[in-house]
Amino acid sequence: MKLKKEISKIIAEALEQASICVDEVSVNEATRPEFGDYQYNGIMPLAKMLQRNPREIAQQVASLIKTDGMIAKVEVAGPGFINIWIDSHWLCDAASVMLQDEHFAIAPRENPIRVVVDYSGPNMAKQMHVGHLRSTIIGDTLANLLEFLGDEVIRQNHIGDWGTQFGMLVAYLEESGLDEGSENLKDLEQFYKDAKKRFDEEADFADKAREYVVKIQSGDAHCLYLWQKFIDISLGHCEEIYKELGVGLAREDVRAESFYNERLPLVVDLLEREKMVEVSEGARCVFLSGEETPVIVQKQDGGYLYATTDLAALWYRSEVLHAKRLLYVVDARQSDHFKQVFRVAKASGLVREDEQLEHISFGTMMNRDGKPFKTRDGGTVRLIDLLSEAVARAKESINSKEEYSDKELEVLAQVIGIGAVKYADLSINRESNYIFDWDKMLSLEGNTSLYQQYAYARIMSIFRRYGGEIGNTISIDTEIEHRLSLALLRFEDVLEKAAKDAAPHQITSYLYEVATLFMRFYEQNPILKEEISEEVRQSRLALASLCGKVIKQGLAILGIGVVERI
Repeated sequence: MKLKKEISKIIAEALEQASICVDEVSVNEATRPEFGDYQYNGIMPLAKMLQRNPREIAQQVASLIKTDGMIAKVEVAGPGFINIWIDSHWLCDAASVMLQDEHFAIAPRENPIRVVVDYSGPNMAKQMHVGHLRSTIIGDTLANLLEFLGDEVIRQNHIGDWGTQFGMLVAYLEESGLDEGSENLKDLEQFYKDAKKRFDEEADFADKAREYVVKIQSGDAHCLYLWQKFIDISLGHCEEIYKELGVGLAREDVRAESFYNERLPLVVDLLEREKMVEVSEGARCVFLSGEETPVIVQKQDGGYLYATTDLAALWYRSEVLHAKRLLYVVDARQSDHFKQVFRVAKASGLVREDEQLEHISFGTMMNRDGKPFKTRDGGTVRLIDLLSEAVARAKESINSKEEYSDKELEVLAQVIGIGAVKYADLSINRESNYIFDWDKMLSLEGNTSLYQQYAYARIMSIFRRYGGEIGNTISIDTEIEHRLSLALLRFEDVLEKAAKDAAPHQITSYLYEVATLFMRFYEQNPILKEEISEEVRQSRLALASLCGKVIKQGLAILGIGVVERI
């Protein structure tokens, strides 16, 4: 149910009846109960344009809004605000329909589009570290969200698997022997350090590494076999982390830098045909108006850069995948790069004019001292180590209660620990830096994953204690039931806006509101006590059921599981 759209439509119709033309009408959720459920604040600019008294216009428009269906009451407040109350009987019917529909009464998109989400993007020469966390989970959440709303989503994992460092790594793998080398690759970080040490200290090995770079790039069968062996093992490390995180990236989603290798000279040729290329100090460059730094697409020695590969990827995603919207989930430090690459792609015709190219930027994970998250000795924190610690800390906090079998404890620790890390990240506006705090993210208080899981577990415990069939008809008798039902019906609005803005934190804020309202509802409205009628009990059970389903689905979009008891 798109509540805001429906109410905006009602306001627009009243404005039209009042012979007032507007381009667009948008209402907001009221900030306080006495202001109603929704509020229209667009009268003031209209009054200024029409040179009329704003309160007079507001009263005229309010008088034209019918209060015999969805709308229960309309009032004018202040200089010209229109406050709107939703009818509780209408809410009952809408919430009951939502409960009975597997897709929460969210209609299929009239015009679904194909969306490419580029995320995670690890370098195959290095172990995944905490710097890869945000791209991986923000990207996966957006992919889940858009799929749930009905778009066709193509996940793309643009891994780094090309360049001079791979000659060094492949040469070292060969000298170590495939069996022993493959075993050593279990610690990719150490493997890289050992190979780099050989490269820096032994001239013969360095020459061989450089020779292997050329052979890999020219298609030598032996070197390509070694290179592919290395990539497969390294990618296997990433897939372990994706499984631990519950992320939907698979091997078939990989589109590595090497995948676009044959397109790189074609990109340069196309740019030259469009007369966009200038030679500067031997390099082929595209100079953009208003930009001091050019986009270098080919170096003096004939090599290509990241910009060339990204242009080739955009071309492929437009020409072959026919994407309408392309999301690049990459940290904020790459903002200038993507701004330039997108401009070149549009100006050259590599992508269609109507395609949406979006850099989904994000900030940095910080220590409590406000510095980038590092180990105690200043090193990079491996992502697998962070996730293992999250599960261990969750297990320790749960184990203190001594209420679970070993198997139950393992499952709970996994869901709670990984969920805590993901939710803490996703609950922050993605463009902001944030402080990584174990105590806060594993807390039962505040906007945390554990608070959501506790609310869900409490709902499940009510159903277990009741033990009977639960109906699907909701009635509203109290203010808190009205507010909770209204919040649940806003689910589609929240998801649509989060998808448009590429903002997962809007979902977490909404889930926190729903869980908080449910806790108040539970405290103020007894469900299982004998003194209430079965009709009231069934209604409250149904409302709790809808609440549980929304929390579970919202967390699923974020890639977080639920537990039935804590």
